[in-house]
Amino acid sequence: MARAKQVPTQPSVFAPLAAPAPLAARMRPRTLDEVVGQQQLLGEGRALATAIAAGDTGSILFWGPPGSGKTTIARVIAHHLKGEFIPFSAVTEGVQRIREVVADAEKRLVLGVRTIVFIDEIHRFNKGQQDALLPHVEAGLLTLIGATTENPSFEINGALLSRMRVFVLEPLAAADIAVLIRRALADSDRGLGDSGLTIDDAAIDALAADADGDARRALTVLHSAATLAAQTRRITAATINEAAQYRYARYDKSGEEHFNLISAYHKALRGSDADGALYWLARMIQGGEDPLYVVRRMVRFATEDVGLADPRALEVTIAARDAYQYLGSPEGELAIAEACVYLATAPKSNRVYEAWSAALEAAQRTPAAPVPKHIRNAPTALMKDLGYGAGYKYAHNVPEAYIPQEYLPDEVRQRGDFKPFYAPGEFGFEKDIAKRMAWWAELKQRHSSP
Repeated sequence: MARAKQVPTQPSVFAPLAAPAPLAARMRPRTLDEVVGQQQLLGEGRALATAIAAGDTGSILFWGPPGSGKTTIARVIAHHLKGEFIPFSAVTEGVQRIREVVADAEKRLVLGVRTIVFIDEIHRFNKGQQDALLPHVEAGLLTLIGATTENPSFEINGALLSRMRVFVLEPLAAADIAVLIRRALADSDRGLGDSGLTIDDAAIDALAADADGDARRALTVLHSAATLAAQTRRITAATINEAAQYRYARYDKSGEEHFNLISAYHKALRGSDADGALYWLARMIQGGEDPLYVVRRMVRFATEDVGLADPRALEVTIAARDAYQYLGSPEGELAIAEACVYLATAPKSNRVYEAWSAALEAAQRTPAAPVPKHIRNAPTALMKDLGYGAGYKYAHNVPEAYIPQEYLPDEVRQRGDFKPFYAPGEFGFEKDIAKRMAWWAELKQRHSSP
């Protein structure tokens, strides 16, 4: 009797780890019951939990921040579905490796074994790699589970993304992190249960806060703290602070977080919240953002959201730019912070922004409207004969330096739906502008009266 052809297999999803493995790797949950957090996906009756229970998740994509459980849940799903779990590197493996995986998957399918391909950081896949996967995912030969920290709308091909269900993971709550910390200290098999360590409640609170929802970071710092506490056998808040060292801001200058933080910053400025604006500014600067990029956005804000309610806002922001270019980091960052507080606490008006938009629309609608003759220049005799400049009233000839006359083409002013482009607001310097415009309107009314 012929022997069945052997199909290449991968190590078990939960194969023993080579010692010494990091604590975060050793404590990785092996069942759904061990997974902490993400109840919006894994709670009773939720879509993902129901699909897992039914044994058919289809191809899925996990999108979430680092340490939120993307890889863990993918491995647990593969274990639960009893498929062949194939981890795939989006960085080091290419189309040739995809062909090999597909060939092996076809052999397994004959034996009734599904192939589950897991691609961490799938956003690093180029278009060719994603296209090579597409037909096999569509045909169901491969069950694809992807994980990414980047917005898939920007990073994943639309054709591939349309064949996957996207599940969004949230940063773990501090209470969830605390559960993982206590579990790691109590587990004698995979954790630190045999170390005889104790931990203060204040230390757990400090570590849960330091982790910023990242389970991997929490367990990495805990492992370091355990080493520091080898003599005392007690982990305190001071031990955690020493183990944690410097916390880098979670920020990606070219990814979605870049746009999220600059949006939060702009909206905090617009909402006149100096504390919120300073916080998001600090997050961006600590995350490595180019300070001059931030200042460019602040210059835009000074003209768009503060406007003539406080004309000095633009001066202060430009001065902050010059000060930063002169001083550099970190000293020049204080000038940016000063301008940030100024913008946040300045009166707000977008009336100039609205006026400019209205003027652009009118110019686009009437691109050939002729300049009224009385406000045309007449440098030649011919132009004078044609009426250029005829009837123009020189404003400085009267004490008020204002003589009513028309400065818009008839095609614009005489439209039935015409409204003035600029209408000053009621705050800051625009109150004075409003008074001045009201006075001019009164003078105009006098000149037009019999």
